[in-house]
Amino acid sequence: MIAKMFKGLWAGINFSRRLVLNFLFVLIVILFIVSIASDGDEIKVADTSVLRLNLNGPIVEEKIYVDPIGAAINDATMSKDEPAEILLDDIIEVIDQATEDKRISVILLDLQKMPNAHLNKLKQITQALERFKAADKKVIATGYYYSQAQYYLAAHANEVSMHPYGGVEIQGFGMYPLYFKEALEKLGITQHIFRVGTFKSAVEPFIRNDMSDAAKEANSVWLSALWKEYKQDVAAARPFDETNFDETMDVFLAKMQAVNGDSGKYALEHQWVDSLKTNQQVRQELIALVGTEETGKTFNQVSFKEYLSLIKPPITFDNPMTEKVAVVIARGTISDGERKAGEIGGDSTAALLRKARLDEKVKAVVLRIDSGGGSMFASEVIRAEVLALKAAGKPVIASMSSVAASGGYWIASAANEIWAAPSTITGSIGVFGNFMTFENTMAKLGVYSDGVATTEMAGLSIARPLNAKMAQVIQLSVEDAYQRFLEVVGEARNMTPEQVDNIAQGRVWIASQAQELGLIDKLGNKQDAIKAAAELAKLDFYEVKTIKHSLSAEEQLMQDIFGNASIKSLIGSQSTLQNALSNKASITGLVKQLTAEVESLQDYNDPQGIYARCLVCNISQ
Repeated sequence: MIAKMFKGLWAGINFSRRLVLNFLFVLIVILFIVSIASDGDEIKVADTSVLRLNLNGPIVEEKIYVDPIGAAINDATMSKDEPAEILLDDIIEVIDQATEDKRISVILLDLQKMPNAHLNKLKQITQALERFKAADKKVIATGYYYSQAQYYLAAHANEVSMHPYGGVEIQGFGMYPLYFKEALEKLGITQHIFRVGTFKSAVEPFIRNDMSDAAKEANSVWLSALWKEYKQDVAAARPFDETNFDETMDVFLAKMQAVNGDSGKYALEHQWVDSLKTNQQVRQELIALVGTEETGKTFNQVSFKEYLSLIKPPITFDNPMTEKVAVVIARGTISDGERKAGEIGGDSTAALLRKARLDEKVKAVVLRIDSGGGSMFASEVIRAEVLALKAAGKPVIASMSSVAASGGYWIASAANEIWAAPSTITGSIGVFGNFMTFENTMAKLGVYSDGVATTEMAGLSIARPLNAKMAQVIQLSVEDAYQRFLEVVGEARNMTPEQVDNIAQGRVWIASQAQELGLIDKLGNKQDAIKAAAELAKLDFYEVKTIKHSLSAEEQLMQDIFGNASIKSLIGSQSTLQNALSNKASITGLVKQLTAEVESLQDYNDPQGIYARCLVCNISQ
């Protein structure tokens, strides 16, 4: 009787829950339809207009899927300071469409809210801006301040202006992670680290108080290559050479002393900007160029988001008659099992590749990778599907975005060809395992673990010391995984395991160096890889089809309505303890950073507990 009562109670609760959710869903759809009816005709582009390229969010290869209802609740209860993600392909499409649009004569780079972005993504945007300029159109950059990433784009404008009180912040590239060894010892946490590779520094923050010499050597090489490319590109776009970059504090101090600390004057005198102008002055100049909009208060303009909504259909359909080059995007940490869009799951990403293999119209595949790796097991599940595609006679091109290292390289290795941008970070061929136990921490609190078991293998727990022989077993497994990694790469790249080992050892390489070492085949972007895939498949006429994660009918409708407008994405680079303590809410910020550092190693789910992950690659995201 009690069971029946609870069963009836649960049925009532479940019915009420579904009723409320369905009511909310119908209400949202009605509001959306009303919104379309009332606002659909408001976006207009004047005959002479400015495209305001306000990139107010992280630039990504694929957006992270966010449940729309959950996002709406978060928006109602949390800060709205975190910007929505922006697809790199959307930015390029908008600029290229504006190049052909006779109504658009000027692009205004409004970059004040654009966070850090990798050089590879920025370069593809500047290439589109150069095509716009080649059509006898003008690019103007204006802002209060310019960060290093923002300035890379601004440097390619016909004119760069800045507020008189502003500044340009060009600092070069560096990485200063936090190290926790001493703190973990004070807390009584025992570290059990298993790794192979002289340069596999992913676990160093947990076993050292400083960066090892090997890690410094490897990181210095690729950071210097990245910095060299940045300087070359900016100097070529601006009227100065690479000696204009300040690389020592003595030079920078002397220049600032010469202008009495006026950062605006410093930027103007050293040709970082062409002029110092207020918002009002910029607005009047743009009015003179394109005229005023209907109210007469400002210049004719259309924002990035508005223009995108005009040129991009809300729903796309495949042409069933044409042959296809499929694009599968692998972005984020590689985890075991299923993951939504914007993340890599061993099973879910393999399913995307399998969908391309079973599609008769798909004749070639581009695997676009933007990942520092993760689960070794999941990486192998994905690689197996790449091999299956090749066995089915469908060529695969691995196209590396900002990062394709460790597990990211593992899944790329089996492709017919590997393409990467010169600034892509790759390699990091190495594996590790990490296991923390808290027996000493618990003992400080007077808590202990004891009991009996039928075997010595039973009872493995974070509350108990790790058996020394079990530690040897784990180390053997890690060494075996590394040997498999060498064999996987060697077989794919026509190298012996010994040859791979010489350039592996967990070391990170910039793509231009990786090409010399034989780890990649050609330098180029995603479009280059698509053309190469079509050539391998001998396609003269084809369409590009992005294979997307499957959504339920309700999820798809909600996604079409809201997109990813409510994404909360954490952006920022690592900072030192001193910098963290100097900011507002410094303690909170430091705790968040420490938590992120720990989660970056602990929040994986490889069933074997072995990871092919490059943590230093985070600096480039």
